[in-house]
Amino acid sequence: MKAALFSPMRYHGPSNGSGWPVASTTYSSEAAEKSIQSSLAQFRLADEVGFDWVTVAEHHYAPFSLNPNPMVTAGALTQVVRRAKIALLGATIPILNPVRVAEEFAMIDTMSGGRVIAGMLRGTPNEYVTYNISPAESRQRFEEALKLIVTAWTETEPFGWQGRYYEYRTISIWPRPVQKPYPKIYMSGSSPESGEFAARNRIGLGFAFTNVPLAKKAAAHYREHAARAGWTPTGDDVIYRVLVHVADSDEQALEDLTRARESGPRTGLSMANRTLEGAVADAGYYGRDRDAQRQRLMPRGLQDSIDTGQIVLGGPDTVVRQVETIWRELGAGIIDFTIAHDMGEKTLHAIELLGTKVLPRMREMVS
Repeated sequence: MKAALFSPMRYHGPSNGSGWPVASTTYSSEAAEKSIQSSLAQFRLADEVGFDWVTVAEHHYAPFSLNPNPMVTAGALTQVVRRAKIALLGATIPILNPVRVAEEFAMIDTMSGGRVIAGMLRGTPNEYVTYNISPAESRQRFEEALKLIVTAWTETEPFGWQGRYYEYRTISIWPRPVQKPYPKIYMSGSSPESGEFAARNRIGLGFAFTNVPLAKKAAAHYREHAARAGWTPTGDDVIYRVLVHVADSDEQALEDLTRARESGPRTGLSMANRTLEGAVADAGYYGRDRDAQRQRLMPRGLQDSIDTGQIVLGGPDTVVRQVETIWRELGAGIIDFTIAHDMGEKTLHAIELLGTKVLPRMREMVS
């Protein structure tokens, strides 16, 4: 198994609360700078203690994430993270210029010496407001944009493009990706249609802000359709993102998280709960009844969150057992850990424990 560290680059300063979009009347530039520097320090440490990947993603208009352009962050990470792969999970391609996306991925792949992982996401419906794109067009825009990006990476002669949503007189990108034929691609797989598209096109699948039972159903659907397409996904084709806190003991981990939950809305599971609530508003999840889906996903208590694989929590031995359960149930070869709180030295210690005490044993789970 492989381990990744995801940071949404949360804002740790005065804000106007939750919801979307969030007004910036109390925004602090100083707090924002410190928040971004804190995330970069976490990524640097993750690289030093042996994480396989560091992960960034695209979000807009809220203090949950100070990362509206993950390409900029990834460019900075090429100078901070020297060994781990840099995963953009991802660019929200239906609301972006796909040629620009192809160019930026190729540029970062070149800057990093071929360490880019290319996540291509549709995004949540609310974020289509960001650039005034209709959510109803998202799937068709996604599929056309992805085909255009791959063509731009692989076609060495200038070519034109006339599609339903995108039209270009001529395309010939420089630089080109270091990885041949192009970087590994992942996409979100929480809907049946997404899993089928990924299977047909031999694309990896990622699961975020869901739980193991739902992801297990989606992963089985993906593998079934991959078999029909004539190939078999490996563990490396499935990513599962999970909240995590690890401390020296189970008791210390629980105490840390409890204090974090009590300290304010921008730390602990309170932030995760609101993120889950926003995520399940996307009708792309299995099942179309949003209220029922929200009930299935939102944790009723901490133990339920652990039992359903929404968070792994405890000392190193306990966390290893919980990760092993996720592997056994889901077959995910890459666990994308999201630190469940930001508490300075305790957060850095959690990352260090993951790298030194958990990751070596994760690698032994799969031969």
